[in-house]
Amino acid sequence: MNTTSFRVRFAPSPTGYPHVGNFRTALYNFLLARHYRGQFLLRIEDTDKERSRPEYEEAIYESLRWMGLDWDEEPVHQSRNLARHQEEARRLVDTGHAYRCRCPAERIDALRERQMAAGLKPMYDGMCRDKNYPDDGTPFCVRLKTPRTGFTRISDRIRGEITVSNEEVDDLVLLRTDGTPTFNFAVVVDDHDMRITHVIRGDDHLNNTIKQVLIYEALGYPLPQFVHLPQILGNDKTRLSKRHGATGVLEYRDQGYLADAMVNYIARLGWGHGDQEFFTREELIRLFSIEEINKSAAVFDPQKLLWLNGEHIRAKSVEELADLFAEHMRRKQYLGEQTEAFLRDRGRIQQIVACTQVRAKTLDEIYQMVLFLFQEDLTYPEKEAQKFFRPDALQGLRALAAFAAAHRDQDLPPEAWEQVFQRVLNKQGLKMKALAQAVRLALTGTVVSPPIFDIIGLLGTNRVEARLRAAVEYAEKHAGI
Repeated sequence: MNTTSFRVRFAPSPTGYPHVGNFRTALYNFLLARHYRGQFLLRIEDTDKERSRPEYEEAIYESLRWMGLDWDEEPVHQSRNLARHQEEARRLVDTGHAYRCRCPAERIDALRERQMAAGLKPMYDGMCRDKNYPDDGTPFCVRLKTPRTGFTRISDRIRGEITVSNEEVDDLVLLRTDGTPTFNFAVVVDDHDMRITHVIRGDDHLNNTIKQVLIYEALGYPLPQFVHLPQILGNDKTRLSKRHGATGVLEYRDQGYLADAMVNYIARLGWGHGDQEFFTREELIRLFSIEEINKSAAVFDPQKLLWLNGEHIRAKSVEELADLFAEHMRRKQYLGEQTEAFLRDRGRIQQIVACTQVRAKTLDEIYQMVLFLFQEDLTYPEKEAQKFFRPDALQGLRALAAFAAAHRDQDLPPEAWEQVFQRVLNKQGLKMKALAQAVRLALTGTVVSPPIFDIIGLLGTNRVEARLRAAVEYAEKHAGI
């Protein structure tokens, strides 16, 4: 393959927020472009004026940037190529490959209804095909003069050769009566002008590809190579939708998923390399190839994505994860106006991720695990309080609170706390689990949290003392404990 001429594109419409299916297409184009040292281009197909919105277009850019899918040239806006589309349509009319059709919409609708009532495939009957109408101001659309005989063939890099009888293909509308291009015509002209060598998109475009090949041939353009990607299905084997848990790409970001995990997981939706599940971005670029793209549909599994995100969290260095967590906190504004002040203490952020990294599956979970840091008045679940705030454990809490009081305003190392815990255990005859769970509940309001000595380090000696005393006071006020 001549990799210097490898040019691919991602061509979304800004008519909604980008979702996983869109970005599987974007990712595959990007990975192949980087693998073959080609170019990855971006085209915004914004010809639907009623549904296109600036905020949707910005979401496309933001999603691509977050996932690290950098495009190589200025984005092309399809709506700005109107004159070029009209020029090529005129050329097809002038060369006899297309014609002006003056049939009013009412006639086309009535024809379609009659054909469908007769059990026939709705197709234009060619009434204007050989009229050679001039452009004299009478409203017209431009139709492709589709061959009436023979076959059209697609050579697809995944599915092999696909053949369709030309009798099954309508005289396609290229320009509407308002002079705007149809989707298939605009795509062909734009792909040619952008020098696209490989058209890589979902297999729901197969029918469009048949039509586009006919347009390529009429225009005399060289055909690109076609790669039709398998569908993405939900666990029930139906087409992926929000009810399967497939939210927009930026929604996953806001839930605390890592871009590297999303890239890894989306890449595996239709591609594989042996039994390997975890891939770095560099590995994907090095290993990704058209030959290993699957023919069968992929199944989107939210639980597998969650598991893989946890694996990527654990693969990060503390420094990298601290940066990602800080960025996430800033985006979510967890602490309101106090967020920025909290984030200035980089050592504290690193301390937080270091003690949560082993168990967290998302950045949101990291925050939830240390929520106790930002709460002043804890509440204790009644069931857990009855179980762990027992008289012998309360004696241990009092002893630890006294130790903390004797060392106020001091940052004690974990070893100092480990030693005092051991002295308390020996004196009270307690097991470590009983004391640790009582302390955990006293300090966090829950019995599921980071390691106990990490909790103490995050809170600091003064807050530890206050919380231990508050827990003892709570237990003394409740006779059942």
